[in-house]
Amino acid sequence: MRHFYRLAALAALVCLAVGCATSKQILYFQDIDDVQLNKLTTEYEAVIKKDDRLTIIISGPDKSVTQPYNLTLGEMSSSTAGYNPEQSTLSYLVDPQGNIDFPILGKIHVEGMTRNDLVNYLTEEIGKDVKEPIVYVGFKNYKITVLGEVRSPGTYTFDSEKVNILQALGRAGDLNLTAQREDILLIREVDGVQTHVRIDLRNSDILQSPYFYMQQNDVLYIPPSATRVMTATTATGIWSTILSSITTLIAIISFIGR
Repeated sequence: MRHFYRLAALAALVCLAVGCATSKQILYFQDIDDVQLNKLTTEYEAVIKKDDRLTIIISGPDKSVTQPYNLTLGEMSSSTAGYNPEQSTLSYLVDPQGNIDFPILGKIHVEGMTRNDLVNYLTEEIGKDVKEPIVYVGFKNYKITVLGEVRSPGTYTFDSEKVNILQALGRAGDLNLTAQREDILLIREVDGVQTHVRIDLRNSDILQSPYFYMQQNDVLYIPPSATRVMTATTATGIWSTILSSITTLIAIISFIGR
């Protein structure tokens, strides 16, 4: 019986060693007190890409003058701008060539512009015809997908185009304790090519990385820890393993007791 207790204690210690996560595994930015952080990239602005959907509204002191520059339902039949009747406001879909078809001004190449670039361009062009135009441009489909070991995986739409990785993870409910912090996968489309990078949230370098701020249609995948993979079995499988282990222990005890 004494051998049994010793083996049981040893088995318990092994389980604890394997199953318990340490602070080194789960804490973010573990070196933040030891590094010199430079000015963050606060000047970051998202650029317009193909398949983006833009809301553009033109207003001014005289609404009758600015109205022709605003897309109307009557114009949709002859316009290449993408209108989704399920959306509350009309919007312009950036075509595969990076253009939108804008009332009066015609085709405008917007790919690569920031939101402010397009505001300034439209203000200047429309200002040739309209006194003191007010131009609003916004992203209507700024979406980021978060998958894997988070509390609420899914695709999330953001009102702002300046969203960092922590805000994206926060929207998804943050990482589970069973998530890997050091091997987060970011999938991003750059110039029509799918690229990917691995991110370590335990390291403060991410705060100054070009991947700190998300871009529209980014995908974050958080893989499970080795412990999570090991325990991802059905209840039946777990009990089968336990019973098998008990049987093995009894056999060992019987052998030792001879």
